[in-house]
Amino acid sequence: MELAQANYAAPLPLLKRIGLPDWLFAAVLAGGALFALSRYGAFMDGYEKAILVCAVPAIAWLGWFFKPVRVLVVLVAVLSLLAISLYGGSLADAEKTFLLKYFLSSQSAIVWMSALIFFATGSYWLGLLAKSDFAARTGSALTWIAIALGFIGLMVRWYESYLISPDVGHIPVSNLYEVFVLFCLITSLMYLHYERRYATRGLGAFVMLVVSAAVGFLLWYTFERGAHEIQPLVPALQSWWMKIHVPANFVGYGAFSLAAMVGFATLLKSNHENPSRKSLMSVWVAGFALAAALALESIVFRKSGASPYWMAYFALTFAIFGGIVMLRGRIAPQLPALPVLDDLMYRAIAIGFAFFTVATILGALWAAEAWGSYWSWDPKETWALIVWLNYAAWLHMRLIGGVRGVMLAWWALGGLLVTTFAFLGVNIFLSGLHSYGTL
Repeated sequence: MELAQANYAAPLPLLKRIGLPDWLFAAVLAGGALFALSRYGAFMDGYEKAILVCAVPAIAWLGWFFKPVRVLVVLVAVLSLLAISLYGGSLADAEKTFLLKYFLSSQSAIVWMSALIFFATGSYWLGLLAKSDFAARTGSALTWIAIALGFIGLMVRWYESYLISPDVGHIPVSNLYEVFVLFCLITSLMYLHYERRYATRGLGAFVMLVVSAAVGFLLWYTFERGAHEIQPLVPALQSWWMKIHVPANFVGYGAFSLAAMVGFATLLKSNHENPSRKSLMSVWVAGFALAAALALESIVFRKSGASPYWMAYFALTFAIFGGIVMLRGRIAPQLPALPVLDDLMYRAIAIGFAFFTVATILGALWAAEAWGSYWSWDPKETWALIVWLNYAAWLHMRLIGGVRGVMLAWWALGGLLVTTFAFLGVNIFLSGLHSYGTL
């Protein structure tokens, strides 16, 4: 743990870490953007061109800041272009070409992503419970591969939508299926950054549980509802604002979810270091609260009948978190020190809050263009404000009030319940201007 704190405490300044490979990476990005503008610029409006141009320094900076992203971006670009070339301009070729049918079509890549996320979660837990560094490193490797396949799936899906019809074509962040994929990718990628920065894999088992819960919904949504089928955009979503509002929102959601899992780890660690009946009860309550948050989908869909899938999902979720609490004595010693957990939780919420703030502002601008008003007190808008106020208060209490530890961990857990309802529950239970997002 001292090593993790030392590695974090004195990172080299970003500019001193930039070398020739970083500049080559930026040059490749710029070349790709210029090619896209020269070939497809006629199909873009001014806003879309601006987004493309701004994406170059943003992705370059991310690759400089988090070096493995350079390899990820290049790999995703190469394999996505390979998939596009294999299509030959026809969706029918997906069933005729081996690589497309089994690996690189959007649906195949996303199914592989889903399977690898489950395997990665299992590997992280094996590493934690068996104290196996090899298993934990395998979990990291599988997560990276899953992220690559997920991004390839989204890129290829984007192209597939245009193969259906230029009028249907759209960036794949428009419905619950697509944004659940995006959530899995962003949350996993953010975790891998912190895993590298803090030099610890002990939290992978916790964070990947929330990603696996999202995959559980995604698989049901795919095979029971056929949500993977590409549909034309509803009029309210036919806007360039969607391209920046939705990704910014999901950086926030991913960061808040990560912070909640770190909060749960904090409660386990705190109970291990300061055992008492009260702290043990706190851990049990926290475990069941998290299970309830991640099992929200099962609660929601039972209203249409007691589906065996959702009953199993519900039972498994509670069994997993109950098992974690029961095995806390074996798990807690391998978690990072409490100050490290506290710092990680703070940084995740700070990043999530910044992006969620930007996303809320962008959403207001989009609303003004689409509906003529920046704010209408629509249920989705109201709950977005509740989420924003919740984390604003969290940050205030930490930075100004000096609060640390268990109280903030509990607050982060409660924040996940609020965020989950704002993301999913509002669209299901409440009607409003955002009702196009219902299931």
